Amino acid sequence: MVRPYTITHGRTAPERDDLSLITVLTTADEPLDEHGVPLRAGRLQPEHRMILDRCRRSAAVAEVAAGLDLPVSVTKILLADLVAQGLLLARAPLTVARASGGADMGLLAAVRDGLRRL
Repeated sequence: MVRPYTITHGRTAPERDDLSLITVLTTADEPLDEHGVPLRAGRLQPEHRMILDRCRRSAAVAEVAAGLDLPVSVTKILLADLVAQGLLLARAPLTVARASGGADMGLLAAVRDGLRRL
């Protein structure tokens, strides 16, 4: 496949390895560098721009990959680029669940019991 190779500039693994399929991504509202200066998107590829547009509303890595119609491994490389530039925020899904009041243990138990009955 030539296309994924060219999109990632030949890279086969992302710089960071903490992006899982369910990591939640959101476009940074006002990206700032360490000195508080607003960041401007550098030379972004069309795929980077599509990711930023898609992540205006929170999305999981798997959702972004499906939307781009690219392999997850390639998508993770592109996502890591944007996170490193400060244009995209990545959060573990548990952090999001806690922020919204935590997981409903009753609902989780009901799902577990339903799955066991299958």
